[in-house]
Amino acid sequence: MSHPTLTPRPSQLDRDAFVASYGDIYEHSPWVAELAWEAGLDAEQDSPAGLAAAMGEVLSRASAERQLEVIRAHPDLAGKAALAGELTDDSSREQAGAGLDQCSTEELARFERLNAAYKAKFGFPFVMAVKGNDRHAILAAFETRLDNDPAEERRTAVEQINRIALLRLEGRLG
Repeated sequence: MSHPTLTPRPSQLDRDAFVASYGDIYEHSPWVAELAWEAGLDAEQDSPAGLAAAMGEVLSRASAERQLEVIRAHPDLAGKAALAGELTDDSSREQAGAGLDQCSTEELARFERLNAAYKAKFGFPFVMAVKGNDRHAILAAFETRLDNDPAEERRTAVEQINRIALLRLEGRLG
């Protein structure tokens, strides 16, 4: 069974071209792409799943501090940056796809309260791969994850960021 192939093919790119093509997969964190390229890429990484696995491994093996940098690079869901139109193109599409641009005044206030409570507890924004979820499911996940301990929540955020990366790479197939 053949796998869909990314264009340009990651395994055929030099470092600069690879980072130019895939450095934006992880929000404001091109170092993930740089380290994935340095680890070596072959034809297996020419598919979204293969490249996501390689890049996800970089983030999963990174120090807690580097992981926190990537987590903190993510915007609040339905937060001030979204309302001000300051999100990356990927984040804007993802949040709109989950209906976060259609929140009622009450829902926006709830997101604001949850964002503040979450940041106060964990010191970083709530991150969730929102594709396939609606705002009600996202709010429910928000409340559930507030019960996690900080180490568990950092791991969960990294897993969600790696899922976002896979979805972004799949989206590049057209």
